[in-house]
Amino acid sequence: MVDWKSQEELAKDAIVFVKLNHTLFGLYIWEFVISLDFDWAVLTRKKKFRWPLIFYFANRYFLLFSMIGTSIAYDSTSKLDCRALYTFDELSGVAAVGLASINLSLRTVAIWSHNKWIIMLLVAIVIGHWSLILRGALVVGVWVPGVGCQITHSNTTILSATFIYSMCFDFIVMCLSAYKLAPMRRGMQGAHSQLIGMLFTDGLIYFITAFVANLLAATFMLLELNTIMSVIFNVPAATASTIVACRVVRRLADFQPSGPELL
Repeated sequence: MVDWKSQEELAKDAIVFVKLNHTLFGLYIWEFVISLDFDWAVLTRKKKFRWPLIFYFANRYFLLFSMIGTSIAYDSTSKLDCRALYTFDELSGVAAVGLASINLSLRTVAIWSHNKWIIMLLVAIVIGHWSLILRGALVVGVWVPGVGCQITHSNTTILSATFIYSMCFDFIVMCLSAYKLAPMRRGMQGAHSQLIGMLFTDGLIYFITAFVANLLAATFMLLELNTIMSVIFNVPAATASTIVACRVVRRLADFQPSGPELL
């Protein structure tokens, strides 16, 4: 039987945590770099800017800054204010999860032709989501000479509620999209049918990816094995959600049929 709270286990878990974060940072940098052409096209006005892209850019860069901060926390050789750094990392990382859900919900609003009841429902859900996100910076760390920042406390109650809320939010959005798209696809051909098929497939892929990632994060927080294992899957959840959500936005923006403008 593993003693998850022993110092030896904490030391091993800390090594795994650092290596996992470095691996995810490398993965996200690769994803970030190969998609910079889209960002550049928007900034240089080669691609038309529309206001929903604000959430796309916020999603990408919030997670980037969070991962940079996390790497600094573990790789710096100079003493840091670990509490402040962890607060920033955790808040920006969980915000990326919230922004990923917003990116998907904006597609749903467009699919429903900006129906006011759908907008009111999703706005209410978003407000509830962010009320949890803004209270979620609860990871505390201290500077350990020769090691770097180490997690000493993590209040997982609100954080786990945030990830569970994200799963429910994504499920509602997926159901609303599927309910509207299924009858629309029947009888349509050509570009319209391809667009609707892409919207449904991308939404399903996003939901499955985000659901599994958020479920892992929430499960380990609820288990409360130790301070490190409670938050070990937070970064994977934010990374997976952000990568898939941003790819969904880019695919829709790059789609070139003569059909309805959805973004």
